[in-house]
Amino acid sequence: MAKYFDVHPDNPQPRMIRQVVDLLHADGLIAYPTDSCFALGCRLGNKEGIDRIREIRQLGGEHHFTLVCRDFAQFGQFVHVNNALFRSIKAATPGSYTFILPATKEVPRRLLHPRKKTVGVRIPDHIVTQALLTELGEPLLSSTLLLPDEAEPMTQGWEIKERLDYVVDAVIDSGECGAVPTTVIDFSQDEPEILRRGAGDPSRFE
Repeated sequence: MAKYFDVHPDNPQPRMIRQVVDLLHADGLIAYPTDSCFALGCRLGNKEGIDRIREIRQLGGEHHFTLVCRDFAQFGQFVHVNNALFRSIKAATPGSYTFILPATKEVPRRLLHPRKKTVGVRIPDHIVTQALLTELGEPLLSSTLLLPDEAEPMTQGWEIKERLDYVVDAVIDSGECGAVPTTVIDFSQDEPEILRRGAGDPSRFE
């Protein structure tokens, strides 16, 4: 049965944040809010957690997982990005964008796109997510909480708790969350490609 954390959206309770991070360190899988919609998350090295995300979402081998990072210092440890591209991405973050970029050796091979050797990265503009990332000290391996055969993500923590009670270890609720996933831009080729139009304005990359 999943633990339920009712976290204040503007002033996250440090004790609750520590308890969630303790679960993550114990290889737990969480459902948590972001600036776009709810996501599933676990530690980078949590192989079972990755498998659980794949099972919950019924994902294939070419799905791009996302490393949700606290800041650009963390971001730069896991992906290769040149100066010109860095400026373009920095102007759009923190925000509701996921960027597909070539991964560094810091990223476990099982997280990489099998052909492109890329991974998704993002920096969210969400107080609770940032509190989790700061306490955790590393990125959260994440995927949008979009269940198979459903068009939109769930927006209420209590509903997620009710439906995923026995497949996640914790649900973090900080009030109603959005229902639009991030905008995804692939920067792994010469020209940017918008793979998904979502919460972030894609026009700046077109």
